[in-house]
Amino acid sequence: MSERTLPPGATIGILGGGQLGRMTALAAASLGYRCHIYCQSADEPAAQVAAQKTVATFDDAKAIDRFAASVDVATLEFENVPITTLERIRGAAPVYPAPAVQAVAQNRLKEKTFANSLGIATAPFRAVTSADELRAAIAEIGTPSVLKTTRMGYDGKGQVSIKADTDPEVAWAESGSSLATEGGILEGFIDFSCEVSVIVARGTGGETSAFIPVENRHTNHILDETIAPANISAETANTANDIAIRLTEGLDVVGLLAIEMFVTSNGNVLVNEVAPRPHNSGHWTMDACRTSQFEQLVRAISGLPLGDPSRRCDAVMKNLIGNDVEDWPKHLADPAAKLHLYGKSETRPGRKMGHINFLGKPTNS
Repeated sequence: MSERTLPPGATIGILGGGQLGRMTALAAASLGYRCHIYCQSADEPAAQVAAQKTVATFDDAKAIDRFAASVDVATLEFENVPITTLERIRGAAPVYPAPAVQAVAQNRLKEKTFANSLGIATAPFRAVTSADELRAAIAEIGTPSVLKTTRMGYDGKGQVSIKADTDPEVAWAESGSSLATEGGILEGFIDFSCEVSVIVARGTGGETSAFIPVENRHTNHILDETIAPANISAETANTANDIAIRLTEGLDVVGLLAIEMFVTSNGNVLVNEVAPRPHNSGHWTMDACRTSQFEQLVRAISGLPLGDPSRRCDAVMKNLIGNDVEDWPKHLADPAAKLHLYGKSETRPGRKMGHINFLGKPTNS
């Protein structure tokens, strides 16, 4: 234990009210902590299970100050909280991961530039601020490639595919107003054999603990399944773990960092994106690991010893997207399935409503 260890009964503030906050709050409760959720609508998943909630916008200074005064430490369940808000909270309570980490994670250009500064490879990329710059970047990087917003965007949002016959003027216009104000990034297409991710926990004393690399499979740009462990060589797995830990330490993360990576056909590992929070590809850890990603987050930001991340069995995590959630009775009847529903009252196409962890045979690894 460190001098900064939070005792049971302390309050953890969570910025964001989605399912990641919900599962973090449940993990915190099992360790004796209370959670205060800051969210923008009253019936968000995390608010349903927390001891306290504040419903306000992220630019409401008075609400932010009240929230900050009520918590012993604050963390995030999504990375796009304004940096000014995080800095304001940090005046009253520690914020993990720190605002400087969020500033990198919120910007795809900074994200990839930082990885390259550590000698970590990414897809080729160029910053673009106009249709003319996009044209020049396409000539340099080639096609196929992808034009992305530098900020925001997830599950395929904020992206335009660039092909050999794409008109840069049209692509720039289609990409939306955010590119005109903040610029964008053109990324070269990677012909990868699979996408993997590694989630690393790092405590207040600098200790790290990584979950095994897992394979992610997407449908319509949304994560569909995560397979644990990833079907990659031991050498590639070690490379992915090394990259993840180097990024976590380089960013000075306290909390969690999820790193998505491409594995090419010749075994090279390229960083795609990072997320300084719990991650959809880590949901399998809730039932298949000795310590879940959510408990690790709570331990890391509270000054507790990090838990054992080793897996008790192999697993496949399946997202329930939109109307998939209607099959919940079938999954409850499956003894190999562990069902997790998020308490969302409205079902919409593309909305993550829950997930199932299908558990395999026990392993000694």
